[in-house]
Amino acid sequence: MKPVASQKILAVDDDANFLELIRIRLEVSGYDVITAPDEDEALVKARDEAPDLAIVDLRLARTDGISLMGRLHAINPYLPIIILTAHGSIESAVEAVKKGAYNFLNKPFDPEELLLQVEKALENRRLQAEVKRLEGLLEDKYHFKNIIVRSEKMRLIMDLVSRVALTDSTIFITGESGTGKELIARAVHLASMRKTGPFVTVNCAAIPETLLESELFGYEKGAFTDAKKSHRGMFVRAHTGTIFLDEIGDMPASIQAKLLRVLQEKKVTPLGSGKPHDVDVRVITATNKNINEMIKEGSFREDLYYRIHVVPIEIPPLRERKEDIPLLAEHFLREISVRMKKEIRGISPMAMQKLMLYDWPGNVRELENTIEHAMAVTSDDIISDELILAAKDLPSESFTTYKRAVEDFKKGYIVRLLEFTKGNVSKAAKLADKYRPDFSNLVQKYNIKPEDFKKRDK
Repeated sequence: MKPVASQKILAVDDDANFLELIRIRLEVSGYDVITAPDEDEALVKARDEAPDLAIVDLRLARTDGISLMGRLHAINPYLPIIILTAHGSIESAVEAVKKGAYNFLNKPFDPEELLLQVEKALENRRLQAEVKRLEGLLEDKYHFKNIIVRSEKMRLIMDLVSRVALTDSTIFITGESGTGKELIARAVHLASMRKTGPFVTVNCAAIPETLLESELFGYEKGAFTDAKKSHRGMFVRAHTGTIFLDEIGDMPASIQAKLLRVLQEKKVTPLGSGKPHDVDVRVITATNKNINEMIKEGSFREDLYYRIHVVPIEIPPLRERKEDIPLLAEHFLREISVRMKKEIRGISPMAMQKLMLYDWPGNVRELENTIEHAMAVTSDDIISDELILAAKDLPSESFTTYKRAVEDFKKGYIVRLLEFTKGNVSKAAKLADKYRPDFSNLVQKYNIKPEDFKKRDK
């Protein structure tokens, strides 16, 4: 591997001749080398020069390499450190690795071995930095502020989610396929005290019944014919973090009983083992099925339902929150433009109106796929209506302006509420999750007379 020109290595040794030897070896290989004969100078140069790697002798004149390593890590916790040691100090070198050294190297060293250790340590540092960058991107993507909502329904849901995220309560998310249940689950994890722990997803519908138990709880070597080695289950992997059991309504009854025991006892016993493992996890479940109906049919355990149904969150389908469609469409357009490396400036008003009129049985996932398809096939920088939902049945009404379509939708929504409540404005406002004065203002704005709906019932 060819070293990057800016890669700096701090070498610390109180033997001036040995320090010079290290400097020459590394500089010949293209590294920028900073040397220090003692702890004080090493700390100054670590602060001023920001090295990418440190090579530290275990035995220094006034201190030891392990102590210096601790102080270097106080300056930069991610600095990889290679400890140099004599053959008689192997135990101390191993102790240094346990305390955070990347590795150790025997003195006198083999020049090739030195370069190999340096390359590996710098590559490891690069990978750690990339992992942190990706984790940052992930957290940005799933942060509450980046979840696209405009509708009152979704605002109320996000308010609830932000409050329960800081607790350790079990969350039960329901909603049609494609509404964003996993998005909410990830947002909860990243806003919780467990954010530094793992987030483990298990799709209960995608794993065959014969494998689901071993995937969830793990198994020991020899537990069954193909168990060539032990396997850590998802619950153990999620320890100190969050486990997301997606499509829990598809979990077989035989495994439901074992899951209930794990949730009650907070212990997992792998297949083929008599020794339970403690697990500290937050559980989030999701389903697109009617669990109450499944309980009546006997296909879902009622006691498990009560265990997971602590904080219920119901994600409404996209057809019930059409105010979110323009924001979501623009968001997908920007995101996919970057991925495709294709400059698309926007969506035409007629195309947006088609998006607003459609009922979206596939919800947000279908909307994203629709935008991606249109962007893939367009040769213009604006998405036209011909590219939107061409093969779908849309309402036959003639198109009006986008603004008028939104206003018509709002008016129709209020009319349906008043029809349902027989003209009772207070009940209608409550159903709409709106303050009564605000709802009354909308009734007046659209020139709707609540008394007309009372007369209809007579």
